Amino acid sequence: MSELKFKLTTETKINAWGIKLFRIEATVDFKNGSTQIKSGDKGGWVESEKTSNGDARVSGNAWVYGDAEVYGDARVSGDAWVSGNARVYGDARVSGNARVYGDARVSGNAWVYGDAEVYGNARVSGNAWVYGDARVYGDAWVYGDAEVSGDAWVSGNARVYGNAEVSGDAWVSGNARVYGDARVSGNARVYGNAEVSLKKAYTKGNFVYSSDSDIVSTVINQSGEDRFDSGRDYKNHLVVGDYEINDIEPENATENTEDTKTEGLVTIQIGENGFSVPESTAQSFRDALSSALGIDLDC
Repeated sequence: MSELKFKLTTETKINAWGIKLFRIEATVDFKNGSTQIKSGDKGGWVESEKTSNGDARVSGNAWVYGDAEVYGDARVSGDAWVSGNARVYGDARVSGNARVYGDARVSGNAWVYGDAEVYGNARVSGNAWVYGDARVYGDAWVYGDAEVSGDAWVSGNARVYGNAEVSGDAWVSGNARVYGDARVSGNARVYGNAEVSLKKAYTKGNFVYSSDSDIVSTVINQSGEDRFDSGRDYKNHLVVGDYEINDIEPENATENTEDTKTEGLVTIQIGENGFSVPESTAQSFRDALSSALGIDLDC
């Protein structure tokens, strides 16, 4: 167990939840990142030196600054810091080189670690993880079992929740929602009032979801500069590579994998859905679709 580098002062306050907090004071000289902390420097507010489990509230070279509060069984460790009016509470963990500042809140069983930053009025809660070089800021919320990692950014009024994952260089912003088992990665951009949800919403490469697009079915992008345009309804659309496949009337459905040719197009029936693609590219489309969905489609 690491040696404590702070002590509780006699300066106290009662926070908004009625919890008594103590201002901390450094007892040794150490560096928190690039900031030199000297013995006697005053820090932020904590509920106690240790959690109810006996773990150090603030350990390693971590520090709590200003009016920031750490309480409940929350812990700050490594070279992490919490500053401004930020709050870390519940069983939350902030570690590594992570930063939580502004009016941000990290709570529940959430973890913020690596070089991740949570700031502004952002909220990270539940069992959510934010790590790598990820950023969550503005009024964004990440909660449930969601994960934000890599160089991903979640900002504005965006919400990422459920089992959703945002990674790579992806951005989720505006009033966008990413939830369910959705995966947004690569250079994907989800913004405006867009929604990505349900079991398998995968975006890779330079995929862009924008404005009022409602993406609530299986979306797979394997290549290209595909873009969902403003004001269009993409519900139940499937996108593979450069193809956009529209949901066709279910009453016209026939048996799986039965094809018919009409005016240079090949219509592929999959259960209740029919998809029309150019005849010249039908085979490459089938191959991509078969690979993406893990099913065999006959020519």
